[in-house]
Amino acid sequence: MARRAVSLIPPWSSRILSVELDGAPFYFSTREKHLGEEAPRVFREAQNDARLYSLLVCSGDKVRQAKFHWQLKDKLLRELPPECHLSPMSSFVPNVRDSLLKGYFLKDNSESSSPTERLLRDLSRRDPVLVCSYLKREELWTQHLWSGADSPTTDTAQDYYVVPSEAPECHPSTLNIINSDVFYSFEEAYDVLNKCGDIIPEAMSVLELLPSRAKARSKPDFPVIVIEGLDATGKTTLTESLRDALGASLLRSPPQCLSPVRARFDREPPLIRRAFYALGNYITAEQIGQEGMKTPVIVDRFWHSTAAYAIATAVSGQVCDLPADGSEVYRWPSDLLQPSLVVVLTLDPEERKRRLSNRGQGETEEEKKLDHNQLFRLKVETAYQRISGPESVTVDASPSADQVLQQVLPLIRAKCHL
Repeated sequence: MARRAVSLIPPWSSRILSVELDGAPFYFSTREKHLGEEAPRVFREAQNDARLYSLLVCSGDKVRQAKFHWQLKDKLLRELPPECHLSPMSSFVPNVRDSLLKGYFLKDNSESSSPTERLLRDLSRRDPVLVCSYLKREELWTQHLWSGADSPTTDTAQDYYVVPSEAPECHPSTLNIINSDVFYSFEEAYDVLNKCGDIIPEAMSVLELLPSRAKARSKPDFPVIVIEGLDATGKTTLTESLRDALGASLLRSPPQCLSPVRARFDREPPLIRRAFYALGNYITAEQIGQEGMKTPVIVDRFWHSTAAYAIATAVSGQVCDLPADGSEVYRWPSDLLQPSLVVVLTLDPEERKRRLSNRGQGETEEEKKLDHNQLFRLKVETAYQRISGPESVTVDASPSADQVLQQVLPLIRAKCHL
């Protein structure tokens, strides 16, 4: 399995490896000859008797790869000795799209290497995972790629020296965002869920709800206004008030027809979960097209939310690690209906938290993360602001609901000629 997996990726020595420590990535690479560099931090900090391994998931089938990676952590935590410590890890070729492989870096401080190596050897033989072991000789560390049939001590594969590597220009996660974390076409999202039919029965019921085909539609006869913002910024109250004030139709994304299966897809890997929500936008777009021929349409969340949460989740680190403003990851999908106007509601974090506590409603895992992680909230808000396509206006949602409505109504009437 390891030999076949290696054949799917560029030459091993051209790749950079990254280990997440305390929420930040630390980079290293491999080289045939050592030039006297200091060992990378992740190796310098290892205990002298610790055994180090890396596991990277690699498969020609991206759905299978995502599913296996999602399940691998639970398997490792369940079957490894308790003295083992896992850190998220990746491998990539700088500036090469879709080159990112995800996995885990393993420090084994247990007394015996046998249980760990027995499990890793079994994984490397049967599953789409590349296993490497690391050995310290004097002050130098080497990496050995297991072939699957090998024990960690055989020499059928070349060993490489481990050396530090500079941080890449772009965060490695950005290499795989397009049509993996954020989807930019109906066909790409459809293909992911279609491949899930044999492992997720609910996927087929979602596909049956989709329009017969998705294509860029001409604007409906009436304006389409999307209200965006973090949870508890007052979107529901505002959208209902706008519906009444403008005599408009009110739609929500994800659409109500997906509610029975939403919790099921929230438990799936990001690739499958994001494809589900992307297709929800296309169902909503079909509904917008129908309603927009008769009346103005107000939409509670749309593609902005789908993309902003996905980008902020995929890219670890700081706000500066997000793709730069103007990056293609912020572009609106060419085959998705564009609204006439997007209003993004903003709110002071403390006020938003107070409103959330008063609601007492269930939240998604990402919404819970907003409450406890200021950095994640800042990344979501930054991604919101950078999305390009339909015209977007930011509105302070801290005044009363009526005052917010009185801010937004003139805006809509001026820009949408209502």
